[in-house]
Amino acid sequence: MEQLGYCGILLDLDDEESVSNAAREVIRLCNGRLHGLFNNAGFGVYGALPALSRQQMEKQFSANFFAVHQLTMLLLPALRAAGNARIINTSSVMGLISPRPGCLCRQQICLEAWSDALRMELKPEGIQVSLIEPGPISTGFSDNVVQGVADKPVTNPGIAARFTLPPEAVLPKLRHALESRFPKQRYPVTVVAHVMSVARRLLPGVLLDRILSNHSARKK
Repeated sequence: MEQLGYCGILLDLDDEESVSNAAREVIRLCNGRLHGLFNNAGFGVYGALPALSRQQMEKQFSANFFAVHQLTMLLLPALRAAGNARIINTSSVMGLISPRPGCLCRQQICLEAWSDALRMELKPEGIQVSLIEPGPISTGFSDNVVQGVADKPVTNPGIAARFTLPPEAVLPKLRHALESRFPKQRYPVTVVAHVMSVARRLLPGVLLDRILSNHSARKK
């Protein structure tokens, strides 16, 4: 990374002190002026909600939601100092439509709502907040899945696998969110993300539930 001009900072999202230390180092390196923050790390707790313990759900929210809030708030002074700064959060179509895995869906819904609220609150200060909703991307995310108690292993990715894109597909969206004069509020990436976004707005809830239930049943 250093050869490419990047500086890596060790960060454990499940450790408040680690997040604080990383934020201080970022502020030091950027001399107190930060143009953009891209929140993209996380992991998934898979399984039906009745199969998950409170501890598993708390760990999911700690790393994927509360750490995002903590890091963003710690870096907010540097973002304000830069002027016209950008905050980009990676969410998921699971924040729009909520089949299994229920815990990950709940966390993504929180991140979507939090980002919307933050966008409205920071707009008067000139800080833009955007969401990237990738859909199926071929990353190592599934390698870090935590399986629910007494739940089946994640072995069948379903129809979404046919529309999976490489990580590079996110780059044009991210660049637009960082550099455009008028960044979008949301950036769906894959076909699945676009379809789910439209379906959530147009289809009746009962019909959408039926479609998602049938899809989940075929994956079992």
